[in-house]
Amino acid sequence: MAGLKEVRERITSIGSTMQITSAMKMVSAAKLKRAQDAITRMRPYAGKLKEILENLSASLDSSEGGSYSTERPIEKVLLVAVSSNRGLCGGFNSNVNKKVLALAGGVYAGKQIDILSIGKKSGEFLARREFNVIERNDSVYDTLTFDVIAPIAESIMEAFVEGKYDRVDVVYNQFKNAATQNCVAEQFLPVAPPEATEKTSSTDYIFEPAKEEIIADLIPRSLKTQLYKATLDSYAAEHGARMTAMHKATDNASDILKELKLSYNKARQAAITNEILEIVGGAAALEG
Repeated sequence: MAGLKEVRERITSIGSTMQITSAMKMVSAAKLKRAQDAITRMRPYAGKLKEILENLSASLDSSEGGSYSTERPIEKVLLVAVSSNRGLCGGFNSNVNKKVLALAGGVYAGKQIDILSIGKKSGEFLARREFNVIERNDSVYDTLTFDVIAPIAESIMEAFVEGKYDRVDVVYNQFKNAATQNCVAEQFLPVAPPEATEKTSSTDYIFEPAKEEIIADLIPRSLKTQLYKATLDSYAAEHGARMTAMHKATDNASDILKELKLSYNKARQAAITNEILEIVGGAAALEG
């Protein structure tokens, strides 16, 4: 009977866990809908602005304001790691951390690498791995707006222009759908020129008002928008990953619960059968 008691306790425990994972799945599904709508609306604007930025930067020199597109020998690198503040979302955070480790041990091996984290998980992990985490932004998801991300982008842009870094990459999970997130490392600074293709044609812009005024406003705004878009992408991917992970956890708990109930019923039936046999055997002994 001690075995039956243990099985009953496990059934109760797994049932409670299944209720929690099911509730978390529903919460993430609701948040995913809002996050998905936000990134879907943002992508066309961010994409067109990035295209204009690349074409504009390709035609500038540093004296005209092209300091954001200045290519320098890569010695000092800043990696912006965008993760989440919470776990229980499968490999979402570990994919970002693995990507940063791969870059640090690969293309940027031997370079000075600093980390700026957006989200608690990567900041904590990389600090434990003895990376130089210069800034942690753990509260951005409390109110994720452009105004919250803009100061972070400004500090990165200022550090690049001052020559503190020769290259800035943003590592984040790109949202595809609820079940798929692609971890990517995108070049943030210097601004990359447009990729040359057979269909690519040079764009001749007419500047109104003055060229300098447009450059002074457009390039910083575009870079802020790119970082905001990456953070929105990561936020939607986080909820998609958590919803998928909790869905799988709920299904697994349901399967285990069925097996435990079947085992419990078999053990209980065997115990009852043994008791009946003992009673019958005792009655037969008394009659004898």
